[in-house]
Amino acid sequence: MNSSALLTDRYELTMVDAAMQSGTADRLCLFEAFARRLPHGRRYGIVAGTGRLLELIQAFRFEDSELDWLRDHGVVRQPTLDWLADYRFSGEIWGYQEGEAYFPGSPLLTVESTFAEGVILETLILSVLNYDTSVASAAARMVSVALGRPIAEMGSRRTGEQSAVAAARAAYIAGFDATSNLEAGRRWGLPTMGTAAHAFTLLHDSEEDAFRAQVAAFGPGTTLLVDTYDIKTGVELAVKVAGTELGAVRIDSGDLPTVVAAVRDQLDSLGAVNTRITVTSDLDEHTIAGLSGSPVDAYGVGTSVVTGSGAPAAGMVYKLVAHKGDGRGADAGDWIPVAKASVAKASLGGRKRALRRIDGTRTAREEIVDVQGTGIDLPVDLPSESHRELLVHLVNGGVPDERYLGHAGTVLAREHRAAVMQELPIEAFRLGQGEPVIPTVYR
Repeated sequence: MNSSALLTDRYELTMVDAAMQSGTADRLCLFEAFARRLPHGRRYGIVAGTGRLLELIQAFRFEDSELDWLRDHGVVRQPTLDWLADYRFSGEIWGYQEGEAYFPGSPLLTVESTFAEGVILETLILSVLNYDTSVASAAARMVSVALGRPIAEMGSRRTGEQSAVAAARAAYIAGFDATSNLEAGRRWGLPTMGTAAHAFTLLHDSEEDAFRAQVAAFGPGTTLLVDTYDIKTGVELAVKVAGTELGAVRIDSGDLPTVVAAVRDQLDSLGAVNTRITVTSDLDEHTIAGLSGSPVDAYGVGTSVVTGSGAPAAGMVYKLVAHKGDGRGADAGDWIPVAKASVAKASLGGRKRALRRIDGTRTAREEIVDVQGTGIDLPVDLPSESHRELLVHLVNGGVPDERYLGHAGTVLAREHRAAVMQELPIEAFRLGQGEPVIPTVYR
């Protein structure tokens, strides 16, 4: 992987530069990523991007080209350039496991390192977690209302080329079954899908010629796009060309509940009773829910999922929450909580420990955050409830836990998300606006 070192804001490096000059760059610090609130009306969020982030932190290196650019543009002084040349993150990172549900105030990521090592990662951490988590949170809502029907991500043309790869991964973690993006398939091992667009039909002298060309290439089990011209005629031609073993038809326009019902009746009347119907027309969680009673077999979602369905960023922030004493006073060597007190932007200082209280029906009831990290005095688990630890050790001494990396880490996150969804109260899956489905309680 190429260096990710300049995927950051200038002030991250200038803070390091000033801290080196003041002698505070090596002070041991705790940074925390969290969201003060969920996107408007959402009842839960899904953490995504962690595995991708760990790989980017591994690649966070200042090579000659990065150092030369910083020097030529006078961003930092030479002593700081020398420090950057040797930069390797060597600290500790704890966080919610990828695929975990989160709520306002959840301590999603804790970084323990020197000030310089930790602050320089701020922009990278937030750019990954804010986008990937937004996509996963929207995708999870779509999956829950799809009622087990397959759903594919196909939004590459509606976002940046690298964001498209990240979005495909995040949607897969949230329960999507496949992606149209080939780089996501190559890089993360995701299943890929796709056959033809309207351009392929328009290329040929007739719709029938286009269908015959596609069936000749991919066999009768392919999916034929039937709405380039007239849908009823398209369905008739599709079955004529591929036979009753036609795999699927795709509909990308029209009043979907009405159109889908008519197409299902037509396919059945033509003997294509096993031919599936896929719809792909500007879908989001609300339109998918509206099709729950229609004979749809699969969905394809583009713009809505890669833009977080109206919430393109998860609203996460990264704050310094504690640092060690300066070694001279009574607090020498102790963690000193620090917090921002700005109106509507306050933070809560100190190391955090997070647990989720689960009742006797295996339903989540509270997010419990211990503000000093070790002080929750829990009773022995009773038969009626238990508590699940939420923070896992992601990076130890600068070395990421390989369980969370690559394709295996992506699959693990997908499996964890599926298990977590079983814990959420039924109210979590209502699409109407509401408050977080469980409260965050500080102790």
